[in-house]
Amino acid sequence: MNYIRYLLDENVESVFRIALLQQEPSMIVWKIGDPGAPPNGTKDPEILEWCEKNTFILVTNNRKSMPKHLMDHIAQGKYMPGILELNPNMSIRETVEELILIWGASELLEYQNIILYLPIN
Repeated sequence: MNYIRYLLDENVESVFRIALLQQEPSMIVWKIGDPGAPPNGTKDPEILEWCEKNTFILVTNNRKSMPKHLMDHIAQGKYMPGILELNPNMSIRETVEELILIWGASELLEYQNIILYLPIN
């Protein structure tokens, strides 16, 4: 069983979830605004709290403020399962392949308290 679960930021297009689940139906991919996930409009620090509590890796395209929010979160003695930053120069197909590679070939703890910028290679 794979323990990596993704939470897509509200600004990440839903097509990513659709494509991920088409290729890997057993993958858990939630999006902000889904039932059980933080609602749309949730502030970044609260999203990090939710990801910590629920053990989800955040997939976002927020390169501007997320690094500072992560540093603040860690400075408070908390941890983050991980943040994956999307690359606007990658196609949907390339991004989905990267996320599936991470999901299938990684352990959750590999990404704790870090931001990984795609692509990983």
